[in-house]
Amino acid sequence: MASHEQQARTLVEALPYIQKFTSKTIVVKYGGNAMISQELRRAVMSDIILLSLVGIRVVVVHGGGPEIGAMLKKLGKASKFVDGLRYTDEETMDVVQQILCGKVNKDLVSLAERLGGHAIGLCGLDGGLFQAKLLDEKYGLVGEITTVNPKPVEDALAAGYIPIVSTVAQGTDADTAYNINADTAAAKLAQALKAEKLILLTDVRGLLQDPHDDETLIRVVHTQEVAALVADGVISGGMIPKMECCVSAISGGVERVHILDGRIPHSILIELLSDAGIGTMLKKED
Repeated sequence: MASHEQQARTLVEALPYIQKFTSKTIVVKYGGNAMISQELRRAVMSDIILLSLVGIRVVVVHGGGPEIGAMLKKLGKASKFVDGLRYTDEETMDVVQQILCGKVNKDLVSLAERLGGHAIGLCGLDGGLFQAKLLDEKYGLVGEITTVNPKPVEDALAAGYIPIVSTVAQGTDADTAYNINADTAAAKLAQALKAEKLILLTDVRGLLQDPHDDETLIRVVHTQEVAALVADGVISGGMIPKMECCVSAISGGVERVHILDGRIPHSILIELLSDAGIGTMLKKED
């Protein structure tokens, strides 16, 4: 148990960070184990509520892969992935929309409210928030975002709510909704909101020099270094599209992007409001 002195030191250490980020916008992409474990769900939502209460404008963008997979299994339908993206036929798209915009989104809103926050659920279909065209036929009904209308999110923030956004988009090239990768959607929304920070919660410590050794965490990456890190194999597999999202967000005006381990309770607070920093931060060259 921390002593009173340690607790006071922690609060004092947080103060300049709170002052720095008050009234700024931070987008949190929420997924992975942090969504599955009830304990971690409460920790993440508590962090987000605390940030909101000290005047930081927090927006949550969430996926829901495990829940979609579970529902498809109940329906006797196998999940299929192409290049790491869920292949989405019409039947799967119906399930994606029901689970993401319905169950997962409203469960998160309900959790935030129970923990003392004020949250409102939005999906990309609301107010033309996300509009998209077909990404590639090989993925099925997976979309590439063409337009972001941040007004529904800005209105929710102005009214004192924490917007919780699910990643389904309105098709502009066909009469359909599209499934959108949550990292991509969070990056695009962060750009549209001119966010100070984008935080991607993942199931890894961050970018590792050696993927099998957490002690090789790379704490700071400049966007100009990403191509060389890909060529050297340091950035590989599922980390490549994640990094592409990060670079895109920064080139679109987001100041910093953080890749954090969502399995660590309160990783968001530790990263944002302390000197420690526990993930990988991407930024432009100083």
